[in-house]
Amino acid sequence: MIIIPAVDIKNGKCVQLVQGKPGTEQVVIDNPVEVALNWQEKGARMLHLIDLDGAFGDNRRNQELIANMVEEVSIPIEMGGGIRSKEDATKLLDTGIERVILGTLAMENPDIVTELSKEFASERVMVALDSKDNQVVVKGWTEKTSKTVPQMGSIMEEVGAGSILFTNVDYEGLLEGFQVDPLLKLLEAVDIPVVYAGGVSSLDDLKVLSDTDVYGVVIGSALYRGKIDFEEALKL
Repeated sequence: MIIIPAVDIKNGKCVQLVQGKPGTEQVVIDNPVEVALNWQEKGARMLHLIDLDGAFGDNRRNQELIANMVEEVSIPIEMGGGIRSKEDATKLLDTGIERVILGTLAMENPDIVTELSKEFASERVMVALDSKDNQVVVKGWTEKTSKTVPQMGSIMEEVGAGSILFTNVDYEGLLEGFQVDPLLKLLEAVDIPVVYAGGVSSLDDLKVLSDTDVYGVVIGSALYRGKIDFEEALKL
């Protein structure tokens, strides 16, 4: 299991939101590139970059910052936020993002997952499955679909997704732990790698995850607010 620090950017800064809601910034750091380099120096093997401005409607504001980060950082970066077309995803992959994270776009047009996987290799295409009350939610966690996470995971694997990012929205950003059962059900349903996010706030939480077949875990608020020491976490 690899531990992937989250670098969420908004208005050119590194931030952490509570349950993804604008205006709930808990952490604000001026230079996201320096943040990324710091995680790299501490031993991170991958970074999880989310363009919150893109997710909220402005996918051009941070273009220069993203390009600078790709140039400065030598470890792979997976990125989501504001990817609303195949062209958006292609541009990011062409500029050096290792893996794009597709959310609502993949749900509404699964053929794009297939096309990108064929063009760039499935390993570079991740689909985000966000769960609220055990149902997949889209459009910034505001609309529920009719599918459970295991059901949607199977569909996305069939159309060519190389991996899945599973976020349990019920616990995201609250630093109160999480329930492992929904993750276990997803792991039973798919054969592709799964990365988990949501509520991980202690070394004990990481131990629970390390006893599963999950490929990796994204940690944001717990790292920035000192709940988890990254270097201690790596020792697990």
